[in-house]
Amino acid sequence: MPTRSLTSLLGNSQKLDGGAMFGNAPKALWTRWIQPDDLNRIPLACRALLVRDGGRNLLFEAGIGAFFDPKMKDRYGVVEDQHVLLDQLASHGLSHEDIDVVVLSHLHFDHAGGLLSPWSSEGPSHLLFPKATFIVGERAWERAQNPHFRDRASFLPDLNAQLLASGRLEVASGDSSPTLGAGYRFHLSDGHTPGLLLTEIAMPAGPVLFAGDLIPGTPWVHLPITMGYDRFPELLIEEKEALLADLLVRNGRLYYTHDAGVAMSRITRDDRGRYSAIDPLESLAALTS
Repeated sequence: MPTRSLTSLLGNSQKLDGGAMFGNAPKALWTRWIQPDDLNRIPLACRALLVRDGGRNLLFEAGIGAFFDPKMKDRYGVVEDQHVLLDQLASHGLSHEDIDVVVLSHLHFDHAGGLLSPWSSEGPSHLLFPKATFIVGERAWERAQNPHFRDRASFLPDLNAQLLASGRLEVASGDSSPTLGAGYRFHLSDGHTPGLLLTEIAMPAGPVLFAGDLIPGTPWVHLPITMGYDRFPELLIEEKEALLADLLVRNGRLYYTHDAGVAMSRITRDDRGRYSAIDPLESLAALTS
């Protein structure tokens, strides 16, 4: 196995309605895990993952970024003004120009908006990461091009056009990518959005799965817990159960994009079949095992 290290990177954070994030779960239940503010909003990370693989720098997702104008920034609860992910890369001696590959689970703006430059009154945002190959799943790409009325506000047509015009877009149709190569395996999910691409990264101590919006944080490890944003909640629960059962057997770990306090954890299942997160890590610093 080639030398591979994993580092968690925070992007811009959000505050979104807790009821929307927990679907049909009652507030009395979800407030055991996360306390809302006086507007019923809960804190959410938009966490990316930096993988240094040999001489390559791979980035899994880019968070929401800072492309929104002030009005939209307030509407979607984006906290910081600056592009936090760029600052995080700089703290590790990198810029967006040093990234070789960006893997996107899907193209909702809170996962892909960080590909764009910060908002400016002087003109539209442009695509960053000038040498990166951008990998997105085939059905996720199709969905971004032809969204349903219910979720079309979650996509950015200008970003889609810039990705296509870059000439560096790889649309993945199977469970692997020629660009990523060995040690990376895709799992597909349709419960949150059609074609959600979840990347499994081979590591010596067991695989790490970038769980995306299938399992956005530790509370959602519980099988019945889904988001109001999920397109097909019952299907999502079935997908989640199958994936967790597989990972548990293989000593797998989950990497969370939206959990404000936990970047990665292992999972366990009790004698009643209930899954939960264990051994949580707040951050990863060049994890090699």
